[in-house]
Amino acid sequence: MKYSIKFKIWLEKEKDVVMGLGRDRLLREIDRLGSISKAAKEVGMSYKKAWSFIKTMEKRLGVKLIETKRGGKGGGGAYLTEDAKKLLEEFEHITKKFENLRKKLSKDE
Repeated sequence: MKYSIKFKIWLEKEKDVVMGLGRDRLLREIDRLGSISKAAKEVGMSYKKAWSFIKTMEKRLGVKLIETKRGGKGGGGAYLTEDAKKLLEEFEHITKKFENLRKKLSKDE
């Protein structure tokens, strides 16, 4: 019999979601674009929702994930902290492990 195994991964702290695929993508786009508003637009969410995700993650994890620089002549920007980069690395590592297991167990490949 053939079938496919699918999965979704998210990380929780005390039963509250702190990281998932959407948050992962948002942080990666902030890192790539250097802007929360551009990253939010890229992932299809409002700036307000993006900030809400970031602030909620920071509160639940107890660490700062984004550093911002106010606009002006040179423009503003947003940058990932080392804690955010570490979180992304850990989430990617976990996701790859699950993907490898999925491939190993799937009967349709």
